[in-house]
Order: sequence, then C-alpha cells, then structure tokens
Amino acid sequence: MRRRDVLRLSALAGAAGALTLDPVTFAHAEDQDGAGARDERTRTVRGHLPTGSPDFVYLPVEVPRGVREIAVSYSYDKPVVPPGTQGNACDIGIFDERGNELGGRGFRGWSGGARTAFAISAEEATPGYLAGPVNAGTWHVVLGPYTVAPQGLAYEVTVTLRFGEQGETPRPVYPPQRARGRGRAWYRGDSHLHTVHSDGKRTPAELVAAARAAKLDFITTTEHNTTSSHGAFEGLWGDDLLILTGEEVTTRNGHVVALGTDPGVFIDWRYRARDNAFGRYARKIRQAGGLVIPAHPHGTCVGCNWKFGFNEADAVEVWNSTFTPDDEVTIAEWDNTLVASVRSGGRWLPAVGHSDAHREPQVVGMPQTVVLADDLSRTAIQDGIRAGRCWIAESAAVGLAFSATGGPGRHADIGGRLRVGRDEAVTVRLEVSGVGADCSVRFVTDQGQLFTAALPPSGSGAVEWRTTASYAAYVRAEVRHAAADGGASGIPGPMAALTNPIFLGEA
Repeated sequence: MRRRDVLRLSALAGAAGALTLDPVTFAHAEDQDGAGARDERTRTVRGHLPTGSPDFVYLPVEVPRGVREIAVSYSYDKPVVPPGTQGNACDIGIFDERGNELGGRGFRGWSGGARTAFAISAEEATPGYLAGPVNAGTWHVVLGPYTVAPQGLAYEVTVTLRFGEQGETPRPVYPPQRARGRGRAWYRGDSHLHTVHSDGKRTPAELVAAARAAKLDFITTTEHNTTSSHGAFEGLWGDDLLILTGEEVTTRNGHVVALGTDPGVFIDWRYRARDNAFGRYARKIRQAGGLVIPAHPHGTCVGCNWKFGFNEADAVEVWNSTFTPDDEVTIAEWDNTLVASVRSGGRWLPAVGHSDAHREPQVVGMPQTVVLADDLSRTAIQDGIRAGRCWIAESAAVGLAFSATGGPGRHADIGGRLRVGRDEAVTVRLEVSGVGADCSVRFVTDQGQLFTAALPPSGSGAVEWRTTASYAAYVRAEVRHAAADGGASGIPGPMAALTNPIFLGEA
C-alpha cells in the first residue's frame, strides 16, 4: 500500500512542524484477507521524505475494537552521501487514541533510532514503550526524520494488529523516594544514565550493579523521551542505593536532564528553540518535582548543542562522560554565568557532572556529582544541587574539601558565601586525595585563574591561597591531570575534580 509523500501539514500546538499522512485502516480486513487472518492483520505503508521535511511525520492508524496487541516495524534507506553531508537517520515512537497533541496524554512510547520494531499490549511492552490497553480509536505512529540525505529518505512502516482478549496491565512498582543514608553527609551520584529502555545496552540490573561497583549512593534513570524505565527497577534498590526517576528530554536544539521527576510523568520533547515552548516544559519538569539541567551543552552530535539559554535551568551539566574539549568550552561558558550573577546580584547556576553511560566500556560514575544533603532522599539531594552544595569527581576514589575562612569564626564551604569586608583577609583551602600523580590545583575567580600549585606525587595534599573579596568575588577549585603535551600548548590537562564556587563579600 503506497501513500503520497506529503499530504497534510499540521501545526501541533507549537511543535517545530509536523506532517500527517493518510490513515491506515483495517476496516473489513477479515473479508479482504480471508477467513484465516482474523487473529492477526497487517498493513504496510511506504513513502519518501525530501530534504527539509518537518521534524515529525505522523501516520494515523485506525485501531478497531478487539485488538490485543499492536506491533510496529520500520525501515528506511541509507544511501551514500558526499563527505561532510548528513545521511539518513529516522526515529520512531507512538501515541494512542488519546491524541498526539503536544504535551497531551496519548504518549505510549519512543525508541528513537535504537530499535526497528516494538509491540504494545495490556500485559507488556517493548522497552521504551508503556504497557496498557490497546483501545479502539486513532493511534499515531510518529517518525522523526532526524537527518535526511540529499537523495531524500525512503521509508517503510508495517503495522500488525493481533486480536484477542486483553489481559491485565501490571501496576508499576516505582523506586522509593528515600534510602537509609548517613544523615547529613556528602552523597555520590550519577544522574544521566541509559539502559535498554532507550539507546543503552545495559539492563536496569546491570546498571545498578555498575552503580554499586562505582560506590554511588544515588542514580537517576534518564532515558531519551520516555518514562518506561521508571517501573523497571523493582527489587534493585536498597538501603545503600537511592534510585530517582527522570527523563532526558531530547529535542532538536539540545537535551535536558529532568532530574527526579515524579514516577510516570512524561515530558514532551517535540519543539525547537524557535517555537518558544521550552519555558512551558521546564515548568512541567518542576511541577513534577524535578530539576531542569541542560545536558552536554556543547556536545558535538546533531541536535546536542543547547540553544534554549540558561534562564530556566536549575543547574548545568558542565562535565559529561570522558573529559573532552566540549566540556572545556561548557565550563568557560558556565564561569561567565557566575560573573554575570555577581554583576547582577541575581541567582547563580550550579555545575554538575554525569557519565551519560550507555554501554561498556563507558563507566557509570565517571564523572559523578558529590552532594551535601541532609539525608539520602530525592528532596534532600535536589535541595543540595539547587543550592550548589556539590562538586564533581572523576571517581569515588577522589576525596575533596574546599573552604574559605576570614575573620573570627567566619567560614564558608562549597556553594556558600563568606561574608567579609572588601579588604579583609580571606584564606581559601583545598584538601584533595586520590587523584593520582602529576595533578595540579587551580583556583579560578571572576578574574580567571589566579593561583595554581602542584600536588604531591601521591595525589593527596592541601593547598592554601590568600585573597580578599575586592580581588576575588568568588573562588572555585579545579584539580587537573597533566596535559598530554606537558603544557606546551597552554591547554590544561583533563579534569580530575571540579567544585562549585564560594562567594566572597557581603551579598
């Protein structure tokens, strides 16, 4: 069954642009297919999308009564393209009879480009998709032509309906919001992680095993544009490990980690920066109890660059996975926001780091965010991050304490403010352990780097520096490995640890 390439343009309430194809219908299928086909019916749609197609292409599927399971498979061509030109890449997902409106209730799953087929029934669903009744009505298979080659993108979508009595949908068991913890303490966590529920290769059990091996206290499950993993960790948490639920909201203009949203709450991703819709969905993240954290803002993959600005952010992921030049650029950009906050007297943006681990050999907990929290709970961890009481380490082997003192009894730690006069003496102290040989400490202020010192060969030691609030509006610390070229290029070595700032002076 062939369908015209472009049939009906729709503007889905602020979406970046969408195309709706002719509907697939199964009416009278039993008469057309013969008596033996009543338990299963299949339709195939083929088409072609030109370069410059809308971000989302919807294929309506008219689902009749009596369907037990809906199964979808798809394929598309991958022609050779000239060097420097993007080839074809096409994602897939589905919305049920409740509608495909932006932010609506009909979302039933998304696998991006990680799978070529999926199935949904009341009893179960392919990872990335949500089990539940297959009700009669118009469902929408959604194609996301991420990049389209100059030759265009030829696609084929096959929809199979399997008839029969529907079973019961299991009630999802979500992780608890609190673990035993150690009272007020520093807790280590990794809040940007993927499993087989999006484009990762680890199962939830394998992810949890890796988190425990990395000596983490908490993790957050953040699959691309789906909540299907929220109920997949039953029996995997414990007194030693807090598992938070979230989502990596993966738009065409950047990704955002929704950290600690309520279990089962889906955040839509079908908009670009030009649609002026992100503020609405940032508010939805917060309404669901989550933090808004732009991920890898200067990532090099298509669509990874963050284009929405930081006004809606609660924190920013400045270090993603193995430390690379795009992290260096993000840290410089983040440091500029600190200067702007000093100038305006407004709020400042804390920094966090996550592994974004998908599969071996990517290391869960490299890096990790170490948070000072009142207890090991969702609320306490989020409060610590929001306040900037956190620092980033390459592994659990790294220990760090950073403080500033000035005058009798005045003291401030990471994320705090030392209230001193402009010209009062301030002592900044960093204690480090576990970073290995050939590491150095850098103190960075609103003027830039003002102090550096080598650590002992053991990778453990303490460094002090004296300054004033008139000379440094804030101080933050970096611990760096040696540069590969010995520093000849002036480019610093990769990060071992990074703190949020301590602000100096009266607010």
